[in-house]
Amino acid sequence: MNNKNSRIILEDQQSNFSYKKSKSKLKISFNRVSFIFFIFFIIFIIYTIHLIHLGSRNIQNLETDNSKQPLNVLYRADITDRNGNYLVKTVSSIDVGISTKKVIDQRKLILNLKYIFPNKNFETISENLKKKKFFYLEKKISEENYEKLMQLGDKSIQPEEKLIRMYPQKNLFSHILGQIDDNNNGISGLEKSQDKDLKKSKKPVQLTVDKDIQFLIRNELIKFNKIFNTKGSAAILMNVNNGEIYSLVSLPDFNPNERKTIADVNYINRATKGIYEFGSIFKTFTFAAAFEENILEPETKFINLPKSLNCAGFPIREYDNEMPSTLTAEQILIRSGNIGSVRVAQKLGEDKFKLFLSKIGVLDKITFDINEVGKPIEFIWGKCPLATASFGHGITTTLLQLAKAYSIIVNGGYEIKPKLIKKKKIDKNDQILKKEVSQKILPILRKIVSTEEGTASLANVNGYEVGGKTGTAQKSGKGGYSRKKINSFISIFPTSKPKFVLALMLDEPQISKDYIYHYRDGSNIRYKGTPYNTAGWTSVEVVGQIIEKIGPILATKYGEVK
Repeated sequence: MNNKNSRIILEDQQSNFSYKKSKSKLKISFNRVSFIFFIFFIIFIIYTIHLIHLGSRNIQNLETDNSKQPLNVLYRADITDRNGNYLVKTVSSIDVGISTKKVIDQRKLILNLKYIFPNKNFETISENLKKKKFFYLEKKISEENYEKLMQLGDKSIQPEEKLIRMYPQKNLFSHILGQIDDNNNGISGLEKSQDKDLKKSKKPVQLTVDKDIQFLIRNELIKFNKIFNTKGSAAILMNVNNGEIYSLVSLPDFNPNERKTIADVNYINRATKGIYEFGSIFKTFTFAAAFEENILEPETKFINLPKSLNCAGFPIREYDNEMPSTLTAEQILIRSGNIGSVRVAQKLGEDKFKLFLSKIGVLDKITFDINEVGKPIEFIWGKCPLATASFGHGITTTLLQLAKAYSIIVNGGYEIKPKLIKKKKIDKNDQILKKEVSQKILPILRKIVSTEEGTASLANVNGYEVGGKTGTAQKSGKGGYSRKKINSFISIFPTSKPKFVLALMLDEPQISKDYIYHYRDGSNIRYKGTPYNTAGWTSVEVVGQIIEKIGPILATKYGEVK
């Protein structure tokens, strides 16, 4: 029994033992899995924290490294001319910088860089390596030099791909387009005035200008700047009916691909920003105002006109000693008479003349698509100022405003707004002058060019019915007026149905005795040199050459101008 009991007890113990042993093994196995899982979880957490840390560190480094030179990665819309030719394009470029913390062998790095960039200032580079955490080695790097740098395998060399503005036409449209800064913000021209729209738009912004016309006009101005040894020049070609500008040139100019400061002399936009006295150009306004007020007709006679007048102790004389004493209103304007213009202004009166000039936008600063627009100097009216203003002495404006004013006078009296940006909708222009003004003034402007009495016969390009008015004005300076001149010519063509105004000015032209002049009316008369540097011998000659070259293109592209 005892044996039996012992056996039973033993079996029970065995049984209990076996059960306990199995349970222990399972528990141990489970704990091992949990432990391994736990280890992996901890590793995952550490790795994740590490990645987050690295990410934030990289961002901080990027911000630190580029704090003085932010990345320019924002897109700006392209800009085209009226025919779809690119004037500005956003393209991808690479800047290469040096992270000085990653430089292992400074001496070796400099030797390699000297091989690739032999013309760089390595004193500055050495200083940057010592003092800066990061600096740019080369912006807009060439593909060839970029490949050479990458072949070095130096971790301190850090390329940055960015979007940049490229101006494929270089100087051609510099005063229109302007520039941007390193932060992708416009600082001048359309880049500044249209900054918000250019950043928002994905479609190219189309302008009214024509690349080919711009090229031809600019080339002629460059040529004649040398011939007449001018300080500068400007020209505007505009549609008189809708204000669309086909060309706007100001010389000197600059290459927007190479940064210029606002203080640079080449930065001055003489076409829109420059404020000048334009002289006899204003005589057209004097007579147009008289026609508007019905106090004068082209055939109205002025008898016994004196050779000079006294104005506050200063004499007003004719530039032409052979000027007849009896002339019609038409003849006075054709021959650019000073005394006759004064008489017309006196008949008109100060208030009416002032109102007329305000209507056509001469006296006040005008709104335009770019911000570089000059503000005419406030004119102090009076009896004597009225007299001098009649022939453009003492009163100022811009070439842009002259182009606008002449357009209104010849287009039937309709208000227009000069524009550089192409619009889908045609502006509804209000009529601000009587149509009769255009009907009376246009034949006179044509005769100024087409007759021997006129002052602009050198611009009588055969087949284009050119009309216009000359202006020769002395430049004011310290202590009064100097012998330096502003010579201008505002031309209209064709006068039978006006479509274009070409406004042009030369800043301080000189006599060119070796230049060969020729008439363009079919006679082909040529002769060498002239003793005069008036507008009739300078600005008019330039306009004649320009119309000869652009006339066929305008007729082909934009309708008949003959």
